[in-house]
Amino acid sequence: MQIQWFPGHMHKASKQIQEALPGVDILIEVLDARIPFSSENPLLAEIRGDKPCIKVLSKTDLADPEATALWQAYLEKQQGVKTLAIRTDQPEKALQLMDLCRKMMPNKVKNEKTIHTMIVGIPNVGKSTLINTLAGRIIAKTGNEPAVTKAQQRIKLDDGITLSDTPGVMWPNVENKNSGYRLAATGAIRDTAMDYTDVAFYAVDFMAKHYPERLLERYELDSLPNSELEMLEAIGQKRGCLRGGGQVDLDRVSKIFITELRAGTLGLLTLETPEMTEAEKVNVEVIRADKEAKKAAKKAARRKAYRKNR
Repeated sequence: MQIQWFPGHMHKASKQIQEALPGVDILIEVLDARIPFSSENPLLAEIRGDKPCIKVLSKTDLADPEATALWQAYLEKQQGVKTLAIRTDQPEKALQLMDLCRKMMPNKVKNEKTIHTMIVGIPNVGKSTLINTLAGRIIAKTGNEPAVTKAQQRIKLDDGITLSDTPGVMWPNVENKNSGYRLAATGAIRDTAMDYTDVAFYAVDFMAKHYPERLLERYELDSLPNSELEMLEAIGQKRGCLRGGGQVDLDRVSKIFITELRAGTLGLLTLETPEMTEAEKVNVEVIRADKEAKKAAKKAARRKAYRKNR
């Protein structure tokens, strides 16, 4: 699935983040624990450089706990960052973030200097909820949809820490089609920028391969249908999503399925593993190299034709 959702305010926010970064001690990137790789903005990785970073895996109350532990180990080893897993239903755990910041900046703590942090991440990963928890009051507007925060703000926290909040920022082109589907399935992009049926086909196929028992239990099925279409039609029959002639309304059942997946009604699940995404990264590089080779060949052909016609 090709995702190209990059509103103007996101472009502006990306520039502001880059400009403000030299004055930041620690970058805090919030990731959706269900899709740690797909919710990681590659533009932020480019501009961060060697800036100390904490990756916060949010919404772990919706994610597979074993997969979350795997992702924390992977990120800390492969990227050299610190990680913290938090739950939306246990806000007190988020307060550990401030302790982690102080441990990472012992000289500033010793000299009683302010630790400047910046919180970043793609839309709808839980940044605003985290900020309100850290501040102990409602500062950032929250919403169960992407792109709620539209401007930067600086918040003074307890114990000598300031936090710069930033809008959720996507990147111009999601090259990995699997990441596109996962972002859509978890609600990181506006629903108007996706096809519910297309996303539901991807998600129900993933569930059938990795969490089949959840589908059988939730939709009271004796066995799994043979295809994604048959699976959605079976769910549609159970949910009464029928049109004239008894045909299943695919759009309606797809919306129901994606809504239940996002809400955790289908159980704790993670839509990607480190091993899976490593293979996908290689595939993306192959596709990118092929595109570049074709582009170079076309350019060479145009030059040859130009010289020939001179």
